[in-house]
Amino acid sequence: MNEADRSALSILVAEDSDEDFFTLTRILKKLAVTYPITRCVKGEEILDFLYRRGKYTYLADAMLPSLILLDLNLVGLDGRVVLERLKQDATLKHIPVVVLTTSSNPKDITFCYDRGANSYVLKPVDLKRFTQTIQWLVGYWFEAVVLPQHVE
Repeated sequence: MNEADRSALSILVAEDSDEDFFTLTRILKKLAVTYPITRCVKGEEILDFLYRRGKYTYLADAMLPSLILLDLNLVGLDGRVVLERLKQDATLKHIPVVVLTTSSNPKDITFCYDRGANSYVLKPVDLKRFTQTIQWLVGYWFEAVVLPQHVE
């Protein structure tokens, strides 16, 4: 991927835990990830951000995120509902969604893949393993994969 393509990359992190978000951003910084990261803490906020509604109307001409890291257990609309809505929308369904959660419930895993999740990743509780997991995730999604570009 060339530098022009890299400059358009961004990540939307849907995470309501301050501690988990802080840990994630610290890991990304350690890995020298410089892509813009936007955090949403509620399900409704994710949809507002992606549809450029409410406090996000100023982003009307901005690119959509290249990747969404989605926690399942969010305040308000939970991640399951958000995932369903994203993958049913013709404008948003092309954005890769990685479910990043603590839930190892087989029903959650099946539900998410059935609804179009691109990956389902368990958050390790150990910092070293979490760092390694994020390193693999970033390497895969931003180095190995060709991401779709939003075309109107």
